[in-house]
Amino acid sequence: MPERLQKVLSQWGVASRRQAEQMIVDGRVKLNGAIAQLGQTVDVTCDRVEVDQQIVNPDDRPAPIYLLLNKPIGYLSTCYDPQNRRTVLDLLPESWQSGQGIHPVGRLDSDSSGALLLTNDGELTFLLTHPRHHVPKTYRVWVAGVPSRAVIRQWQVGVMLDGHPTLPAQVKIIKQEGDRRTLLEVTLQEGRNRQIRRVAELLGHPVLKLHRIAIGPIRLASAGQPPLARGNYRALHPTEICSLKKLTYQQRDTKGHEEIVDE
Repeated sequence: MPERLQKVLSQWGVASRRQAEQMIVDGRVKLNGAIAQLGQTVDVTCDRVEVDQQIVNPDDRPAPIYLLLNKPIGYLSTCYDPQNRRTVLDLLPESWQSGQGIHPVGRLDSDSSGALLLTNDGELTFLLTHPRHHVPKTYRVWVAGVPSRAVIRQWQVGVMLDGHPTLPAQVKIIKQEGDRRTLLEVTLQEGRNRQIRRVAELLGHPVLKLHRIAIGPIRLASAGQPPLARGNYRALHPTEICSLKKLTYQQRDTKGHEEIVDE
């Protein structure tokens, strides 16, 4: 059965679905010898697909890799940077930095640290980053000053960003250091661009430091495991991989979507 080319490339582990879309737009993908176009379908039983002049054989797909990285500040959540700045792939063994299709799942700002998933499973990446799937992410956030109860409540119920209200968030105070700064724990159900920093600024308490501690059920410090040191990574346990997949499929079923549609 023919399927969209970008979906097939993600299933084969070439890239995430959105990255595959960009590769097609950039003219890096050929279908049966011709430059592919976004939206084309492919029959994997008979069509020939090339990426960067290399024929892609689904039988050559690398073994699936699922990693949790504790990203340090100063690294970009991307596979390549034209300005040659450090990326999260630089923290992996050299043999994994190319040819394996490993990519970050979503983004974590360069000036933020913490939990970031890396995988070559393009379909899981698509499910975890699709706007329909509100995968919760939890952060420890130092903000300037001491937010009042009213400010915390406003953050919890939502504020207007870019003309649209943010979804309700879990926000609680962990500790305070005089009147100088406050440590918050914030759990979001969405991931707009620099959302926490923008909301905190809007509410009068700019972010001083932001560290993500969990993505859904996956935590940097899990029971029975030593905390993951900054800059280090570990393979996800099979039960963690299953929990991520269950989370996205449960949300899809709850929302009544039988099939994820390409954006």
